[in-house]
Amino acid sequence: MGFLISGITATTWQQLVMYVIGATLIYLAIAKKLEPALLLPMGFGAMLVNIPFSGALTQTMAGIGDVTGILDWLFEVGIHASEAMPLLLFIGIGAMIDFGPLLSNPKLILFGAAAQFGIFATVSIAVLMGFPLKDAASIGIIGAADGPTSILVSQVLKSKYVGAIAVAAYSYMALVPIIQPFAIKLVTTKKERMIRMPYNPKNVSRMSRLLFPIVVTMVAGYVAPASVSLVGLLMFGNLIRECGVLGTMSDAAQNMLANLITLLLGITIASTMKADNFVRVETLMIMALGLIAFVFDTIAGVLFAKFLNLFSHNKVNPMVGAAGISAFPMSARVVQRMGQEADSQNHLLMHAVGANVAGQIASVIAGGVILGLVPAMLV
Repeated sequence: MGFLISGITATTWQQLVMYVIGATLIYLAIAKKLEPALLLPMGFGAMLVNIPFSGALTQTMAGIGDVTGILDWLFEVGIHASEAMPLLLFIGIGAMIDFGPLLSNPKLILFGAAAQFGIFATVSIAVLMGFPLKDAASIGIIGAADGPTSILVSQVLKSKYVGAIAVAAYSYMALVPIIQPFAIKLVTTKKERMIRMPYNPKNVSRMSRLLFPIVVTMVAGYVAPASVSLVGLLMFGNLIRECGVLGTMSDAAQNMLANLITLLLGITIASTMKADNFVRVETLMIMALGLIAFVFDTIAGVLFAKFLNLFSHNKVNPMVGAAGISAFPMSARVVQRMGQEADSQNHLLMHAVGANVAGQIASVIAGGVILGLVPAMLV
């Protein structure tokens, strides 16, 4: 009874706000089915870490001393000390991705590069708003539309806002079907959205599929060495998928590994969502900047496609450029749906998928570029 009374009296209004935030994330995960594998553990974890005297966190107990909390331990071992969790998740992500549509039409890699504009634009805006460079860079990477990359970059750069950045990244990834149509319609006409693109896939040889992850890793490694851990494990996962001799391991990476790491990553990140650090004006600013990054990414991809159309005989539907973000396969599905809304006979899915997987590669390279540039600029 004493602990109950002490706990109630020790509860702050900020902790009550975190209970509401946690409940909201759980609601979105269950009722709306928005990124449930991540939002549910993050929401529940946000409640765990904000209970007064929570045993999920490290605390000092009378007569015993420091007692390590499970969530603090998971964060220290899996994220802070080695960044192992987000990196291992890339193996599973790589094993899920079929790069065939991209290899069939290599120019789609350009859309993946163009759709990273929002990252660097948002970094500049965050700096102008007063955030230190390491925090601004961590916030900008939300625009990668890639949760593990956002967590990794913010942790490596020692940002104070890891929790807010993770929540923003995964929340906006879940809201891609709402955010992207709005941004696409801002910069396209219905006539442009009706542009048809016949899909004539070229045969992609097994050798091409095998060489692709190796070549990408080597090129990215020399261009942006800091990206090797990101790109390398993503491509390693894809090599497991494509090699044809590790079927059981490929299935394990896509299912058991990816699901387990996702689950642990979600609830572990919650250890950074303590009320005193999370319920701040800066969190609202980060959410706003994350939204700006997503919108800028989408618009940049669309405008780049429209620019290419000035010089191309075979026109590209500008919406395909919007699929150059890393939110795979949600962004590709958005483009397909919008294409059919404009013209029921318009089938853009495979083109959009190619741009979408290009965005997956470009986002981790962009994360590596940030990790390479920012520490050098801080010296």
